[in-house]
Amino acid sequence: MLKKAIISGIVFSSILLVGCNENEEQIQVVESKQGKLLSELKNKIIASITEQTELDSESIAIMLGGNVTEISVSVGFPKDVKVDDTLIQQIVRDSIKNVSETENVTISEENITIKIEKY
Repeated sequence: MLKKAIISGIVFSSILLVGCNENEEQIQVVESKQGKLLSELKNKIIASITEQTELDSESIAIMLGGNVTEISVSVGFPKDVKVDDTLIQQIVRDSIKNVSETENVTISEENITIKIEKY
């Protein structure tokens, strides 16, 4: 009887551990996809800003955060440059839209936070 209980406990524990490993792998895949999305998004935003404004890519500071469905973007550039904040916000929104379509991810407008900073 005791031997049967021990074997049942081992089998049950093994099933639980296998289930936990699968979830960990799924989390890693999501994190990898999220990292790739944020990296592509950062590159796209910098490229778009430099194409549409007089800003040099080295003078642009960008911080991205969030996850696959919510994005927070902070864009910084020198205060002596005459660039409209609204233009930068539109470039960021367009970049997010383009990258999310390419990656087949849906990010709604209300889940995008954009902060413009001048240094």
